[in-house]
Amino acid sequence: MDKECQNCPALCETRTQVVHGYGDVDADFLFVGERPSERADQLGVPFAEPANDRSDGGEGATLRRMLERLGLCDSTSPPDAPQVENVYLTNLTRCRDPDRRPTADEIGNCEPYLNAEIRMINPEILVPVGERALAELGTTYTTTPVDELSLPAAHAARIRGRGFELVPMVAPREQTDDQTQVWLEGFVDLMASDYRQTKGQRDR
Repeated sequence: MDKECQNCPALCETRTQVVHGYGDVDADFLFVGERPSERADQLGVPFAEPANDRSDGGEGATLRRMLERLGLCDSTSPPDAPQVENVYLTNLTRCRDPDRRPTADEIGNCEPYLNAEIRMINPEILVPVGERALAELGTTYTTTPVDELSLPAAHAARIRGRGFELVPMVAPREQTDDQTQVWLEGFVDLMASDYRQTKGQRDR
């Protein structure tokens, strides 16, 4: 992965660093967001939670807290090196503009990185985090009609795909408490199931 990527000149001007994927390279579960958060841009780790999120007793869901509740992340590990198990974290785009979302061209420029990560990790379950990730992954990896791939309707649903199963989620900071609980309960059930049997089944 290129740490000095220059494919998107505008993002090169605004980023702190390129934020490639992070986590367990043998993971069954691959989480994909839209772009690095502000904290991720600082630390170089996707989905890094805000610096004051723990110290001031901040409320609300973060992906890390959700992973901790699922037993997939060590709560004592540092924010710049979270100890995750069976999880890989990445984004559609690798660089951040603080004032806008990435363009379609910028997502396209980063697509080879994402494709390389998906091939390398070869996960069982793809978790699109947020509407943009669901649209991109759903279009590529499922035969589900585009108008059926929307949030919050698809939140916590299990969507059969081409060689993968998708379990979308509303972006954690936008979730209600009920949505967080529904997603966590659904994912606990998934982890307890024989989800690996879905691998390679292409007739979805």
